[in-house]
Amino acid sequence: MKIAEVKKTELKSAYPTLKEISAMMDEQNEKLLIDTINWKGYNYKPEVAFSIAYSDHEIFLKYYITENYFKAEKTETNQMVCEDSCVEFFVSPEDDGIYYNLEFNGIGTCLLGTGTGRANSTRANPEIISKIRRLTSAGEKPVKEKVGEYGWTITIAIPFEVFFQHKVKELKGKIFRANFYKCGDKLTVPHYVTWNPVGTEKPDYHQPKYFGLLKFV
Repeated sequence: MKIAEVKKTELKSAYPTLKEISAMMDEQNEKLLIDTINWKGYNYKPEVAFSIAYSDHEIFLKYYITENYFKAEKTETNQMVCEDSCVEFFVSPEDDGIYYNLEFNGIGTCLLGTGTGRANSTRANPEIISKIRRLTSAGEKPVKEKVGEYGWTITIAIPFEVFFQHKVKELKGKIFRANFYKCGDKLTVPHYVTWNPVGTEKPDYHQPKYFGLLKFV
């Protein structure tokens, strides 16, 4: 099981701009790799890394991706962004079996679900999702599939209130269970890559028993 230490930021503002967050994440020495191939028949592996940090109010994520196929056609909240070039963050704040799946395509469109497994996962209210701040290097307009090496980043600020089934107030000293993913279900060459290994027979990210650990220090 992989374990990541998540450090608190020392930015001046309580709610720094996404550009400030992006620059801060670039300066972090440690970038974690999403580089585990778990399933036969899906051998293509894009280059994917991420940085993670937190403040008194938000969790910060920045993904760094280079891939040979890029698509971002979904523009509406809670559409199936996993069919595009997509990064994902699945996280359980407590030991109650409930997790949140936060999924983002290359232009920042977000799907947010919550539940204890794929069978009972429900989509969050778009009003809650709108509180998640996003900045992507690929812009905001839809993109049909591009073939050829393409690099992009996405910076994400997730306020604690997004974890609406829990009361998350202070992260220091807490341990969350989580996994990080990169996928592209309907690209010319589909791929499914994970941070912590997933031991299912077929691609399935809704597997909290295979989450790693986030230690907030």
